[in-house]
Amino acid sequence: MTSFEEIASNMRVVRGLAHLQPLLKGCVLTIGNFDGLHLGHRALIEKLAEKGRQMNLPVVVIIFEPQPQEYFMGDNAPSRLMRLREKVTQFSTLPVDILLVMKFDMHFANSDAEDFIREVLVAKLNVKHLVVGDDFHFGKARKGNFALLNHKSQEYGFKVEDSQSYRLSGHRISSTLIRDALGEGDLPMAEKMLGRSYSICGRVAYGERVGRTIGFPTANIRLLRRNTPIDGVFAVRVSGLDDTALPGVANVGTRPTVNGASKVTLETHLFDFNRDIYGRQIEVHFIKKIRDERRFESLQELKTQIEKDVTEAKEFLLK
Repeated sequence: MTSFEEIASNMRVVRGLAHLQPLLKGCVLTIGNFDGLHLGHRALIEKLAEKGRQMNLPVVVIIFEPQPQEYFMGDNAPSRLMRLREKVTQFSTLPVDILLVMKFDMHFANSDAEDFIREVLVAKLNVKHLVVGDDFHFGKARKGNFALLNHKSQEYGFKVEDSQSYRLSGHRISSTLIRDALGEGDLPMAEKMLGRSYSICGRVAYGERVGRTIGFPTANIRLLRRNTPIDGVFAVRVSGLDDTALPGVANVGTRPTVNGASKVTLETHLFDFNRDIYGRQIEVHFIKKIRDERRFESLQELKTQIEKDVTEAKEFLLK
């Protein structure tokens, strides 16, 4: 399996504070989920990097695994826009020196907010400039907030800055807004806010080969999660196999016609493609939603519908 070091050779990925040596010269820092790493997140990172260049300090980003809402809400948490590997890949395209992945567990959730500032931000990271949203909360009972950080910054000698909102056409870009757009099938709007097409990465796994029996073999990615921001049938492009992205049609869902599985699977049929790609890491870019997923009475009905889906996807992608 590819390590994070191979994914992000220009950026150190540190799993937990125990693996991070104290930053004696200090750093500039931001903290958050950064789900989707959208244009607002990217603007924040670029601004932080400029501060890092001015102060000659490394740029550090703290993210959490699992994300706090996933810890507190379990399967009822909002669907993720990206898993950790995808997040690391996207962070590696930005001017970040250290990505610190902290485990969000009971100990962290119950930690005292002032202890976090003193022991982590000051003693371990030696933060000199911190950028967070004015709605940022941390520590037991969410008692840590922007006001507390601002107060403690004077005691410990660091600056705190509000990340501010990034707007597009008058709307504040957020992971929630992107999730809503994807749920409504509005891929162009999601792409505008992300700054790229929405995509899912994963390793091609063996499936039940039902698609092959009806003339539509698929590359399957097990998503290992119960809810995703998208579902249905899509025109897609797949990167990671050739120099250029390959066109195809993909289904995201629980395969109700076959067995109604509880786990969500991404199945992608590539046009005019017949190579063994099991075990390959691919990225599926979602371009246009064709229809919702639905159950068919027979595999023949499913085959007939897939033929229509392929025709529509080809007309859109190959025009």
